[in-house]
Amino acid sequence: MTASPPPTPPFRDPRLPFAKRVDDLLSRLTRDEKVSFLHQFAPAVERLGVAAFRTGQEALHGVAWMGPATVFPQAVGLGATWNPELVRRVGEAVSREVRAMRARDERVGLNVWSPTVNLLRHPLWGRNEEGYSEDPLLTSAIATAYTRGLRGDHPVYWRTAPVLKHWLAHNNETGRDVTSSSVRPRVLHEYDLRAFRATVEAGAVAGVMPAYNLVNGRPNHVSPHLREHLRTWTDQELLVCSDAGAPSNLVDSEHYFDTHEEATAAALVAGVDSFTDHGTDGSPIAARVRGALERGLLSEADVDTAVRRQLSVRFRLGEFDPDDDPHAHSGAFDTPEHRELAREAAEQAVVLLRNDGVLPLAPDTRLAVVGLLADECKLDWYSGTLIHRSTPLEALYERFGAERVRFAEGVDRVRLRTSAGTFLHVPPAPEAPDPARGAQGALDPALLAGRTDLPPLTTDAVGTEFALVDWGDGVLTLRAPDGRYLAVAEDGYVRASADQPGGWVVQETFRLERRGEHGTGHLLRHLGTGRPVSVAADGVKVAARTAETTEPAETAEMPVTAGTAGTAETAEVFEVVVAEHGTDAVRRAAADADVVLVVAGNDPHIRGRETEDRTTLRLPTHQERLLEAARAANPRTVLVLVSAYPYAFAPGRLAAALWTAHGGQAAGTALARVLAGDVAPAGRLPQTWYADDADLPDLLDYDVIGGRQTYRYFEGTPLFPFGHGLSYVPFGYADLVTAVADGALHVFFTLTNAGDTTADEVAQLYTRAVEPSVPRPRRELLAHRRVTLAPGETRRLEFAVPLRAFAFWDVARGDWRLEPGRYDVLVGASSEDVRLRATVTLDGEPAAPRPVLRRGLSAADFDEHGGAALVDRTKAAGDAVTPASGGTAELLYRACDFVTGVRTVRLELAGGAGTVELSAGGARATVESPGTPGPYDYTTVEAPLPVAGGTHDLRVTLRGPLRLAHVGFSG
Repeated sequence: MTASPPPTPPFRDPRLPFAKRVDDLLSRLTRDEKVSFLHQFAPAVERLGVAAFRTGQEALHGVAWMGPATVFPQAVGLGATWNPELVRRVGEAVSREVRAMRARDERVGLNVWSPTVNLLRHPLWGRNEEGYSEDPLLTSAIATAYTRGLRGDHPVYWRTAPVLKHWLAHNNETGRDVTSSSVRPRVLHEYDLRAFRATVEAGAVAGVMPAYNLVNGRPNHVSPHLREHLRTWTDQELLVCSDAGAPSNLVDSEHYFDTHEEATAAALVAGVDSFTDHGTDGSPIAARVRGALERGLLSEADVDTAVRRQLSVRFRLGEFDPDDDPHAHSGAFDTPEHRELAREAAEQAVVLLRNDGVLPLAPDTRLAVVGLLADECKLDWYSGTLIHRSTPLEALYERFGAERVRFAEGVDRVRLRTSAGTFLHVPPAPEAPDPARGAQGALDPALLAGRTDLPPLTTDAVGTEFALVDWGDGVLTLRAPDGRYLAVAEDGYVRASADQPGGWVVQETFRLERRGEHGTGHLLRHLGTGRPVSVAADGVKVAARTAETTEPAETAEMPVTAGTAGTAETAEVFEVVVAEHGTDAVRRAAADADVVLVVAGNDPHIRGRETEDRTTLRLPTHQERLLEAARAANPRTVLVLVSAYPYAFAPGRLAAALWTAHGGQAAGTALARVLAGDVAPAGRLPQTWYADDADLPDLLDYDVIGGRQTYRYFEGTPLFPFGHGLSYVPFGYADLVTAVADGALHVFFTLTNAGDTTADEVAQLYTRAVEPSVPRPRRELLAHRRVTLAPGETRRLEFAVPLRAFAFWDVARGDWRLEPGRYDVLVGASSEDVRLRATVTLDGEPAAPRPVLRRGLSAADFDEHGGAALVDRTKAAGDAVTPASGGTAELLYRACDFVTGVRTVRLELAGGAGTVELSAGGARATVESPGTPGPYDYTTVEAPLPVAGGTHDLRVTLRGPLRLAHVGFSG
């Protein structure tokens, strides 16, 4: 007899619901197999035919780190389009490329770690390029669109599974794994959670990634907000993936837990389901989980919960239904449609900041194109490798003709003379095939700076003339005549080997350090290793470690092997011999041009990137000099900023100014078409551009309300306001009508193209509470729409805004409340360019006194504060308040209802010794906090506080390193 085939296990049956199939597969896994699934690289289970699975494929603006791919504008550039439908199409294109690349390379993952939803609260944040906007509504609109594109529109199966980054309140690279963001309840609900919530509720999100930082003293990887908020927003299983190395940080850098078993258990219980740690080696995480199970810190049910969430995502991706997966053969790579979409996105991202009529450029304009970014198409840390490339210069040559365009990069041309009188020299490279280039000729970033097949620099009597580029704060790159940058590989030798600066630790940056107060000599310090350059018989290299060449604390140590370690070379002292100043070349090019285009900005790997915040809004000094040289030679100077973040400059001295984020493969073409008027600019600023560093809060001040931050609260005069962007075409706004019906405010108005060309306008709707009882935004975006209108066309627009959008988080009741009263309705072209206005009166819930006798006061629920910081009440949940830096904190709790009066106040205190002063209704008390053994060892201290009946404000002053968690009263 022929044996019957084994029955198909239920987890392989596509007729069953995913939940039943997940439960069946989970029941078949051994404990060790389930534990192994908790690492980013989950191994295969061959006995069940279950393949290996990897969480995490970077896809922020194209498929990253996996070789050639379509490169779209940076995320902040996509935010500048204010166009969710365009961004949805970008997400769809990226997901199709993920699928196409996965079909030929199993290393490409379908669980994509994108988009970044962190709000662009502070413009000096090094990762500004990764976010969409400083506004939660705009951010969530763009993020929702991108995730919908990534997910696909099939009702069952997902093309890719997006994970949002980085949960929560994360806007600093300085000390990012040890600093704590102090976020009070109103800021938490009205600002930081809000951007994530709308995107999760839209249903196209597979999960989130916690950020490295702490919030209110507690690491995000053990945050109760994952359970209390995130998982309540959807019925779908959400997969929480840790950031790289963050699980180990809980012990190693944050010292939040004593052992890795405790830390891993706490993170798993809090809601982390996949641990990204120790690269591809899952054994340390598995050992920690097993140790936690043995110690009773975890149950197998805790492990099952996390594995179930991961399996849920894998089923949705069609892994177990290859014959039914509609996306299995839907991949598309570098198609004409994707190329066109990259160009369209880059064009829509261009923001015209100022224009006195010099733009658009006439066809016969004689142009001078100058600046460090004029002939560059820069990538960032999360870019794919370029298949196509366009620079502003190349595109302007093509659009206006090479004979009408004169170019000057504006770099200083220098030679470096040694103390022996010779010069640094780049020897000729061998003609062997370039190993850094793949089959399609695209560069593999991982091989650039690390190449050791090229000869190191030497010295000779003539030397090589280098392009010295100063990126600010003395950070330099040196480029050889063949276009390659000087870099240092792991063997310590200096070579002209890098196509562009890049890498996790950038190996292409240097600093010239003057020797002696009035000397002409300089050390050339390599910033990747922190060591100065030396000259030896076998070539130019970084010097061996000495007392003078200790590693910089802010950079990772690069291994130094043969040729440097143990040698006795001393640092070389160089004389910088300038062959040409960049400003001279700029003046010559600008003098006889009709218009000068100064293309300035940043390299996304230098002075402002992941691991490094910026220090100033100003342009680097060298670029300021180039801009001034151009303007002095020719008043018809246009600044074209290509940057990952805002800058401060003097727009009034320029004929025009534009900004675009690094625009990917079509950046140059898009800029040229906008400058020439082929496309009318309609990008809008997704964040406030401040006029001066003095306008900025401290980088670690996360209280956007108290610190009056972002356009919502900033009371100064910005350089350019949120939502700003000009056009070549005038638009008219008219006929505003408002109505409240069906739980929404309906706003109607007409928009007219009053020009003679088709163009886009971004109509924006804001509100302002006229007489709020608590601090409210001076402007708050309610809705927006990017509209294309033909010449003379008029369109009637309608926005329907749910009335809940007018609510604020009422700390007295711990919930949202719509305050009754008058609200301004503001329609216009930016947050400050208001064209139409009306006032509506909304019904709502009046304020009620705080019932302090019934439930007391959570210390964190203050209305206003000065000098306070929020910290963790316990390691698992809750907040307490302490004076920042152990000084003094002032807390105000408004409208406390003491009913018929109280006699005693009870304080829950922990931490160091100090005093608490309280006053309400004329009564005062001073309470001495005795201090407790640890920050979580709370004690209750009572003191007399005879407050008469009625409603009174309560003021509390904290002095010393104590923690106040709760205030209670008794009669």
